Amino acid sequence: MMKSHEKTTRFGLIRHAETVWNREKRIQGQLDSRLTAAGRRQAEAWGYLLKACRWDMCICSDLDRARATATIVNRIFNVPITCEAGLREQNWGRWSGRSIAQLKKEVPDLLIRLTMQGWQFRPPGGEDRDSVWERGQRVLKAAAEKWPGTTILVVTHEGLIKCLVYRLMQRRFLPTEPRILKPAHLHWLVCSRGQIEIEKINAVALDGSGSGD
Repeated sequence: MMKSHEKTTRFGLIRHAETVWNREKRIQGQLDSRLTAAGRRQAEAWGYLLKACRWDMCICSDLDRARATATIVNRIFNVPITCEAGLREQNWGRWSGRSIAQLKKEVPDLLIRLTMQGWQFRPPGGEDRDSVWERGQRVLKAAAEKWPGTTILVVTHEGLIKCLVYRLMQRRFLPTEPRILKPAHLHWLVCSRGQIEIEKINAVALDGSGSGD
């Protein structure tokens, strides 16, 4: 854990609320689908739950599902919102809009081979995870430099959150590694003097059940 510092910027990372494609188990990548009614209710509930963290501002992916989530959540604490293309989900290229079940049926060998490449995993026509890490950490470092000492809510995507956390934990991003990120949780990262570190993962359960411990 990073030692406290007056200029340390804290980032609370959450994934967007449920979308139609989430419910249909389709890969969204950088395509979009609208929030479901349940997703809108989720986001509203998250706003009340997260209000206690006393946010200074919010930055979010510029994809519609993240912007919609951030807008609903922010109705509760009303802080400035900035959209950042660097916080987008991994681009899944020609596999966007498909389901993993379809891919396992249609291109099983290719799916396994690419998945076992870890950080170099790149869907056909898409981008690799190293690229997702690079753009994500650039956004956080730039925000920490622009707004030092603040607490910032980051509304983004599962793939980007994994890239940030897994790289900081020096994971290989292989399917054989155990899962460590719990769904529907807030994760704390901190940045000081240009260095990003993990403060706590699974820190707040967004379903209201308490700590992620």
